Amino acid sequence: MIELILKQYLNGALDVPVLFEHKAGTDVPFVIIEKTGGSSNNHLHKATIAIQSYAASLYNAALLNNQVVQAMDKFDEIENITGAHLNSNYNYSDTETKNYRYQAVFDINYLQEV
Repeated sequence: MIELILKQYLNGALDVPVLFEHKAGTDVPFVIIEKTGGSSNNHLHKATIAIQSYAASLYNAALLNNQVVQAMDKFDEIENITGAHLNSNYNYSDTETKNYRYQAVFDINYLQEV
């Protein structure tokens, strides 16, 4: 699964926990990975991945988001990953829970199910 490869990669590239879901009581900062879409054509795969950066302040969420974007610039160095392109990048603070977060969305291309 591309999500597992990405989680392992970000665990090594970032100094914060990398999760698949928000768990109550998790201390900030942390990052959540969510696959929001994908497609396949002639053994070439594409996944759209949202990476949410949570922190104690909007400024720190933006800094963590920047670290994520910088780390993702090198994700295509992983075997079978042919591209990781920033699709969008924005403040995504949760007004209901009052959690500060930024979200970066990436289009990831890969050769086979990794």
